[in-house]
Amino acid sequence: MSYADGFVLAVPKARLEEYKEMARNAGAVWKDHGALAYVECTGDDVPYGELTSFPRAVQAKEDEVVIFSWIVYESRAARDEIVKKVMADPRLTMPPAGMPFDGKRMIYGGFEVFVEL
Repeated sequence: MSYADGFVLAVPKARLEEYKEMARNAGAVWKDHGALAYVECTGDDVPYGELTSFPRAVQAKEDEVVIFSWIVYESRAARDEIVKKVMADPRLTMPPAGMPFDGKRMIYGGFEVFVEL
């Protein structure tokens, strides 16, 4: 079975286009190094829940949009090797105005896939 990294973060609406450009570049780098899929989504129907929700998880503010993304790999071992290569790739650079989101509020993790249809 494959392996996936998942991410949820909040991006200020004023910097969304900057984030999208950064994501397009990052996706190309990940794919060049062997990722099977790289997906970035903007929240369209993500209500603020009373107890839990995507916006609550990342402490999204009124002027921010929730981003949900994932990267798929052949295996955990492949992921570990790909991430090493990606982190050393000079095409990944810091945007001139700094990261277009607050990394402290990003949630992420690696997941073993158990259903893949």
